[in-house]
Amino acid sequence: MSRFENKGLILGIMAGTAGISLMVIWYRKIRKPGAAVRTPALLNASNRLSSVGLQNEAPNEQGAVMVLYGRQLQILEKLNDLLVSVDELKREVKFLKEAIPKLEELVRKELQGKGDVQRVSPLHRAVKRRKAETASGAAETTSSEEAESEGGYLTAYTDTEGDSEEEKGCKKSPDAITKSEDEELFNFLQQVDNLHKGSENDKKEGFRLLLEKDDKYEHCADFLWRLARAYGDLFEMSTDANEKRKYVADGKIKAEKAVQLDDRSAESHQWFAIMCGYMSQFESVQNKIRNGYLFKEHLDKAIELKPQDPLLYYLNGRWCYSVAQLSWIEKKVAAALFGTPPTSTVEEALQNFLKAEEMHPGYSKCNYVYLAKCYKDLGQKNNALKYCDSALSILSVTNEDKEAQKDLEALLLTLRL
Repeated sequence: MSRFENKGLILGIMAGTAGISLMVIWYRKIRKPGAAVRTPALLNASNRLSSVGLQNEAPNEQGAVMVLYGRQLQILEKLNDLLVSVDELKREVKFLKEAIPKLEELVRKELQGKGDVQRVSPLHRAVKRRKAETASGAAETTSSEEAESEGGYLTAYTDTEGDSEEEKGCKKSPDAITKSEDEELFNFLQQVDNLHKGSENDKKEGFRLLLEKDDKYEHCADFLWRLARAYGDLFEMSTDANEKRKYVADGKIKAEKAVQLDDRSAESHQWFAIMCGYMSQFESVQNKIRNGYLFKEHLDKAIELKPQDPLLYYLNGRWCYSVAQLSWIEKKVAAALFGTPPTSTVEEALQNFLKAEEMHPGYSKCNYVYLAKCYKDLGQKNNALKYCDSALSILSVTNEDKEAQKDLEALLLTLRL
């Protein structure tokens, strides 16, 4: 309601009350003298809102009119205050209506900002992200330089699309930029490969270095599969179930992205398969079987791209052996979900373990233990004992070796009965 409307209302009320006063005076004049005594009672009833009676007011007509007029002025003042308060309230409501959309936007942005912060493991929290080093050139180029690293893996680098503002401001030639960046990445990948082959502390250090470069090389497949491998290292070293699950979940994401960036990278397929295998330890039967299919699909692709790696045949043997040991209910679930359940035999598993041993004699303690398991299942006790002895000759270094040692001890008990 505008102020002009407020004033109009006030004037109308004043005119109305003045008219009522005149009517009261006229009425009292025409009433009989005996009835005049009732007028104060009428006035008293009409003014109960003010909680003050007119019984003690002057009995004459002029005094009654003045009292009534004073009460009317009080009512008008209260009405005016009420109208002013209503007007202020309307302004506040209008302000709130204008502010609420802005407040919603601020809350939305705040929630989005919090959603971008992911939970990290204790080792992640210990790592402080450092600013990416200033690039020494600027030009949109796509190049790759391949070389065999000391870790035995093929390294390759492809420039990401688009350059930073710092890169655009540099004046070095594109060839110089490409060579410098490729050499930097190549040396860095060799460094983390060497750390991966070292002690647990070396592996943790390699993981820390990879995390620091994650933003810089997030579009490089050879960097990403190494980061996934580092997550796998920490998965193997950790004893906390929540940490292990966190490591393998993050590692699977990195490996999957590496596969998407370079479908011809054997290591990307290999580590994605490994992450799927690790993840199955925490999944339901349904997701365990689904991860098993993914494991086999990407492992076969890795073997196709890198058939000379004994690790891939060891992993394939593990898959075949696991499938051969599936329970009836697990096979039924697989058939219901995927139409055809995975199939394999202990003989197929044995051939893969033997292939790994042939390519790299004494490849691992775990490979010997699974060779012994296969021969035991096939009823060849002497061969099983032979590979048990071979497994005993290898020291337990990793957590996987220690688990294999437990399996070996249990296996020897059954074989020597």
